[in-house]
Amino acid sequence: MSRALVPIFPLPDLTFFPHTLLPLHIFEARYRAMVTDCLARDKRMAVVGLKPGYEASYEGKPAVHEIAGLGRIVQCERLASGRFNLVLKGESRVRIERELPADTLYRLVAATPLDEVGADRPSVGALVTRVTFACGRGAGNALRPDRLRGGAGGGGAAAAPGGARRGAATAASRRRAG
Repeated sequence: MSRALVPIFPLPDLTFFPHTLLPLHIFEARYRAMVTDCLARDKRMAVVGLKPGYEASYEGKPAVHEIAGLGRIVQCERLASGRFNLVLKGESRVRIERELPADTLYRLVAATPLDEVGADRPSVGALVTRVTFACGRGAGNALRPDRLRGGAGGGGAAAAPGGARRGAATAASRRRAG
């Protein structure tokens, strides 16, 4: 993908990464219009972080960071109220080159995709194993590398750290109380 024209969905305190899923509830009129337009086009939008101090100009065009996550709508539910529940799948990181004048309620930018770097380094496999092991300590054996689909570098499902252990503790305390 070369330079693209994409709508942006600015959010505070959020980083949207490639290869991740982001559930969103869209309720503001400008973003409901954006989703409607995205669905009629290529289903893509960029999620970008708001810079500090955005509160003063939130209703207008608050400053956003230069790097955004580009995603595609992979699931969408239009509610009777006109709101949307949707899921975005991260495709790539993009650099926002400039904001474009638009006659829409939402903002449009020219963005250039950024290459994924570092994923082919020899140290990545070992790092994935270390992170998986560290997360697995909080979730019992659920995240052990040998239990993930596809091995240590695979894309298996993950549980919230501590989830398995909390569930076991809860079941044990119910047995004692009962």
